[in-house]
Amino acid sequence: MILLAAAARIAPHPWNFTPVGAMALFGGAMLRDRRAAFLLPLAALFAGDIVLGLYKWMWIVYASFLVSVAIGFWLRGRRTIWRVGGATLLGSLQFFVVTNFGVWAMGGLYPKTGAGLAACYVAGIPFFWNTLAGDAMYATLLFGGFALAERFFPALRAVEASSPEA
Repeated sequence: MILLAAAARIAPHPWNFTPVGAMALFGGAMLRDRRAAFLLPLAALFAGDIVLGLYKWMWIVYASFLVSVAIGFWLRGRRTIWRVGGATLLGSLQFFVVTNFGVWAMGGLYPKTGAGLAACYVAGIPFFWNTLAGDAMYATLLFGGFALAERFFPALRAVEASSPEA
């Protein structure tokens, strides 16, 4: 999963259209080991960043994906299409808010004023739509694929039922 997510970040794609946000949500919702849920998206990000290049505010991006893992924890034992959709939207929104604030606060592209912050958020809107589209597509593949697998392999339902709730 890590290698596929890292490869998807490196392969040509629209900006921010990657599986990492959906992977973070899915890991938070489905992995028994909470440490693994946090480490998988970080490993995918870092593997991609080794190739793409490191940057000074990458810790903000990484922290934002950890928030998505925590949102995934909320889905444990309560997956419905509406909740997964809402969690996906929330994950995309928090990524937009957190990372654009980080770009404004730590970068030199925008003045450190309210107008500069607003300009940063406006400039980030096209990236938000790509983030949301990527998160929605990959969350559909991950959560939908798992739901289909549960129908054919009932033992998967037992695994989730034995997962800790919160």
